[in-house]
Amino acid sequence: MSQEQQRRPEESDPIKYGDVFNVSGELAEKPVKPEDAAMMQSAETRVLGKTQPGGAAATMQSAATLNEQAGLVGHHDVNEVAGDRGVTVTDMQAPGRRIVTESVGGQVVGQYVEPTPVQSSRASAVRESAITIGEALEATAQTVGSKPVEQSDAAAIQAAEVRATGSNVIQPGGLAAMAQSAVAFNAGCRNPQDKIKLADILTGATAKLPADKAATHQDAEGVASAEARNNTGGTTPGGVSASVAAAARLNEKVNV
Repeated sequence: MSQEQQRRPEESDPIKYGDVFNVSGELAEKPVKPEDAAMMQSAETRVLGKTQPGGAAATMQSAATLNEQAGLVGHHDVNEVAGDRGVTVTDMQAPGRRIVTESVGGQVVGQYVEPTPVQSSRASAVRESAITIGEALEATAQTVGSKPVEQSDAAAIQAAEVRATGSNVIQPGGLAAMAQSAVAFNAGCRNPQDKIKLADILTGATAKLPADKAATHQDAEGVASAEARNNTGGTTPGGVSASVAAAARLNEKVNV
């Protein structure tokens, strides 16, 4: 934890989420507390069967322990962001692998891929190790699926569809068309509960795309640019562009 300690401006300051994770907003300024770590450990164990070495729970536990030893948090303290908005670990099965996403308060604090046995030729196994744009969109449905669809989301989805299919033509009934329709509907919908959510559009995204491809750094940049142009607050943590970027980073690690 020496790296985290070096980032602390004063010795009396607790280690915050922004010190150990790539998060923003309110969560970044909140101290990591023991009950937060306990919730993440429980979520990891429930989904993965064990606490992931070097995962979000281990990082949170180290930070929370240092904060508690310094007398800056109590043993049973819980961060209100984590307590109110939840700590989650989700996994998405794909051919030959499982994509695991860990979130606190709706923001992604960890995402990685675990290989799983698959019956295929060696060439197919290499090809299937790449995370596609469609799979990245499906991951978005799990991380921020309850978010109502906004124009920035629709723009990012359209950019992702164009890059996945290689065609600038918006497919009737496709993801981009559905997202734009959702934006129009949500604009006139007064009840937040009735608004169309990202999960309504992106669940099963791979099957809804006429073509798909492995996510690359260039794809991630294009999708992020489209989302940012339509959102004065920048891109959504755990949103469409964030998921495509995470997929691209993971693909680069396996030399796709």
